[in-house]
Amino acid sequence: MTNYRKILEMHSQGHSQRSIEASVHCSHQTVRSVLDRAQELHITWPLDDDVTNEALDELLYGRHESSPTPYAVINYEYIHQQLSQKGVTLTLLWQEYCEAAYANGETPYMSTQFGDKYRRWARVTKATMRVTHKPGDTMQVDWAGGTIPYYDSVTGEEYKAYLFVAALPCSSYLYVEACADMKIENWLMCHVHAYAYFGGVTRILVPDNLKTGVTANTRYETQLNHSYQELAEYYGTAIVPARVRKPQDKGLVEKSVGFSTTWISAALRERKFFSIAEVQEAVAERLEYINTKPFQKRPGCRREAYLAEEKEFMLPLPKQPYEPSVWKQQVVGNDYLISDGMNKYSVPFDLIGEQVQIRLTRDLVEVYFKGSRMTSHKRLEKYSVQPIVKPEHMPDRHREYLHCNADEFRTWAKTIGKSTEEIVRYFLSSGAAAEQGYKACVSLTKLGKRYGKKKLESACERMLAFTSSPSIRTIATLLKNSREPEKSSEETESGSKYGITRGAAYWKKGGGGNVE
Repeated sequence: MTNYRKILEMHSQGHSQRSIEASVHCSHQTVRSVLDRAQELHITWPLDDDVTNEALDELLYGRHESSPTPYAVINYEYIHQQLSQKGVTLTLLWQEYCEAAYANGETPYMSTQFGDKYRRWARVTKATMRVTHKPGDTMQVDWAGGTIPYYDSVTGEEYKAYLFVAALPCSSYLYVEACADMKIENWLMCHVHAYAYFGGVTRILVPDNLKTGVTANTRYETQLNHSYQELAEYYGTAIVPARVRKPQDKGLVEKSVGFSTTWISAALRERKFFSIAEVQEAVAERLEYINTKPFQKRPGCRREAYLAEEKEFMLPLPKQPYEPSVWKQQVVGNDYLISDGMNKYSVPFDLIGEQVQIRLTRDLVEVYFKGSRMTSHKRLEKYSVQPIVKPEHMPDRHREYLHCNADEFRTWAKTIGKSTEEIVRYFLSSGAAAEQGYKACVSLTKLGKRYGKKKLESACERMLAFTSSPSIRTIATLLKNSREPEKSSEETESGSKYGITRGAAYWKKGGGGNVE
C-alpha cells in the first residue's frame, strides 16, 4: 500500500517531489495525485497516530484496497458546509447522497459508513465544527474583563464603565455596550438592546455563570435568576448556561471579549471621558468599526456574514420591547411597608410578618404573595421622605387617624347638624393650633358612632344652651343620661304607662273608679 503518511510528512518538511518519490518508491503521478487530493480535502501534516494509511486511502479515494467495488465519492466539504444550516442532519445528507449515486449508476456507502467517514475526515482535517453553531441558533453573552475609565467633570473622581458583549457564533456578529455597573438592571437592558441591534432573537441564550443571570448551576440542575428567566420567556428563547469552568462552551464570546478589549478598550485608552454617555457613544462608534472591518481569512465582514447567513434564521422580535423587571424578596414589617431600595410602599396590613415577592420595573412596583398579586404602586423616580400608603392597606384604627385633620372634622360635623358643627369649630379654634382640638374632635366622632347622629346633635344643642365653652366630658354625660328611648307625646302628657302618676288623659278615658 502507498505510504500516504510518509508522503504528507516529507511534503510538510519541504522535501522536493523527486526526493519523496525516491523515499516512498512511488511514481511521479502517484505522489502528485496524493498531494493534490490531500490539498482538496484539507488534509495536512501532522496527523494523529491512529490515522492509518488504510484510513487515508479511504479518505483520499473512497475505496478499500481489498475491494475493487467502486463507491460514490463523498463530498466532505459540501457535507460540512450543509451541516451548518438549520435543520440539516447527516441522515438527510446521506439520503441525498444515495439518490445522486443511484442516478449516476454508482454504489453509495451505507449510512453508518457515511457517518464514520465524515467524522474521520473532520477529525483528520481538524475542521472547525460549525455544526454546533447553526445560524440563528445561539447568542453568547458575557461581561468583558477590561473597563473604560471616565471622570466627574467637577470633582475629577474616577469611575469605571463595564463592557457587555453579545456574539452570534455563526456569523461572528457582535454587540457591545458600556454600562456604569454590572447589576441585574443593566444586564437585562443590555440583552434587550442586543436583540434590537440584531433585529431578531436566537433560539438559545448562553451566558456565563455570573450571579446576575444564574443563581446555581450544579451537576443535577440549573437555577436561573427569576428576572432573567422572565426575559427569556418573553422573547421565546431558552437559557443554557455554560458549564462551570468550561470556557469552550462559549468560545466565541470569550474570543470576542478579548477582541473587544483590543479594538475598543485599548483603542480608546488615550481618550478622556466625563460621563457614561460619552463612553457609550464612543463604544458604539468602535462597534460599527468592528462589525464592518473585513475578515482576515475569508471575504466580507461580520455584518455582511450576518445578513447573508444568519438574519433570516433569527426568531422575530416581539411587537413591544421587553421592560426588564427585578425580583426580590422581603419580609413585611410592622409598618406594613416594603422597599424598592430607595422608597417605601404599602401592602395590606394582614401581610405583616409574611415573606412577599416584589417585582420592580422602571415605572411599577408589584407585590406577590404565594403567586398571587396583592397590590401595585407607581414607582417613584426620586427619593421621597414619606412612604406611599394606600388607605385600604391600613387597619381601621390607622385609617381613622389618617383622617384626623381640620377639613375632615368640619365635613363630618356638617352631616350631623348645626350645633355639632359649632362645637367642632370651637374645639379647632380654642387652642393655639387646630391640632390641639383633634383629640376632642375624635372623641366627638366616637360618641356619634355610639349614640347616633340625632342624639349627638340634641346633646350638642343642650350643651350650647347653657355654656359657650363646651367640653367632651359634659357632652358624654348628657348622652349617657339620655340613653332611654324617646317617649311619645301621649306618654309625655300622661306620664309613664305603668307608673304611679296618672295624667288627665287617664281620667278622661274613665280609667279610675267612682269616688264618692
